[in-house]
Amino acid sequence: MEYIVSAEEMRTYDTNTIEKFHVPAVVLMERAALGVVEVIFKVCGKNRKKVLIAAGTGNNGADGIAVGRLLMQEGFQVTFFLAGEKGRFSELMKLQVDIIESYGGKICTVFPEDEYDMIVDALFGIGLTRALEGSFKEVVRKINESKSWKVSVDMPSGIHTDTGEVMGEAVRADATVTFAYRKLGMVLYPGCEYAGEVYVKQIGITEESFERKMPKVFSYKEPVKSLLPKRRPDGNKGTFGKVLVIAGSKNMSGACLLSAEAALRTGCGMVRILTEKENKTILGEKLPEAILGLYETKEEMKEQLQKGCEWADCILAGPGCGINEDTEEKLKFVLKACEKPIVIDADGLNVISENLSLYNSLKTSIIEKKRTVILTPHLGEFSRLHGKSVSEIKKAFIAEAESYAMECGCVLVCKDVRTVVCKKGENVYLNMSGNCGMATAGSGDVLAGVITGLLAQKMEAFEAAVLGVYLHGKAGDMAAMEKNEYTLIAGDLIKQFDNLFRF
Repeated sequence: MEYIVSAEEMRTYDTNTIEKFHVPAVVLMERAALGVVEVIFKVCGKNRKKVLIAAGTGNNGADGIAVGRLLMQEGFQVTFFLAGEKGRFSELMKLQVDIIESYGGKICTVFPEDEYDMIVDALFGIGLTRALEGSFKEVVRKINESKSWKVSVDMPSGIHTDTGEVMGEAVRADATVTFAYRKLGMVLYPGCEYAGEVYVKQIGITEESFERKMPKVFSYKEPVKSLLPKRRPDGNKGTFGKVLVIAGSKNMSGACLLSAEAALRTGCGMVRILTEKENKTILGEKLPEAILGLYETKEEMKEQLQKGCEWADCILAGPGCGINEDTEEKLKFVLKACEKPIVIDADGLNVISENLSLYNSLKTSIIEKKRTVILTPHLGEFSRLHGKSVSEIKKAFIAEAESYAMECGCVLVCKDVRTVVCKKGENVYLNMSGNCGMATAGSGDVLAGVITGLLAQKMEAFEAAVLGVYLHGKAGDMAAMEKNEYTLIAGDLIKQFDNLFRF
């Protein structure tokens, strides 16, 4: 598990380390500076000799001055540019300026019109709370115009630490050296694109500094096999769970095929597919392991639906169903007449977002029946469910997802380039696996099947959703390595499961 922290959390942990554990702030700063220099030497060697330190007036600027001093002592030609008024210097900034002046460092207060091999961005760090303007915005623009290699200290200046938003203008770094833990703004987009290669350096702020106030957001980076549900050696197909997949419609057989196979490949024991009779041939040929519950008429649909719900341990509803009366009727039944855990995806979500009665049934099912419900919308579907625009949601992605999960009572898997998983009373999972090749038709159907397959194996809903998202992204990364991000299709993800689950 990896923690990803906000600006406030990081400041709290920094303060706890200093005040509770009596580690002097200047010691933490020196270790931070050494960490930056270590990355510079690792990436660039000692060849980029002409360096500009662009420092602000706070402790991030002080970190930058310390970096410059260490480089100067290694024979680099270092120029120190101080942005802002000296009257605003933090105490540590005053100390670092005194030190560098004692060593004869060259300091200027006007941005130098010169060419440099390297620029160290230490203007703001995690402290920025408002959009850049005036001279600060101009300094960032000049840094970006330079052809030199750029490294940001802790955060690229101009990126909001908690949201990844560009605050007017932001440094486009080639690398960012951050301290103790990744910050949300360098993981979320667009901040991620500005951070370049991120290096995390431990400087002495460890989990002891949490003082039982754990970071709200976490991610996975563990080997897959260590996270999977344990397999009983004496188990049978019933032991590992039965999944009812309510999916597909005329000319939409692919969605039920992908989601059903993904559930089976994730380790559940049996899958039953409820779909139109038209899909019989392709499903029989492509996935003979699945049980088929086929229908042509509404009466047959209701009969197969009841039979499937009685048989299943958990349900997946929505992929490829279409936004129509049949989908509405299926959801009415599974929400009112069934209490088994359910994952609702795709058209299931779209129908609910357009039907207040269905949405109320969903909430009643969760609140009064204590039913396990996992919703898996992409941003467009989430916008319709939440009643907010995509642009509004993107400005506070994690907060909006949390708010909806709290209000609805569901486990929410909100899919984007960084998918988040939220549930009331749980920390927030922010996914780091996956790539842009997965932005392809059917990828979401695979994810829904994976989550439902894990749910069938008696995993708790939140854990199943988190692990499902992580596995899905890891499979995508493996598929992109074997193929590439252009030609990758949804079926390629499932083909990676054999190798994925070994490690």
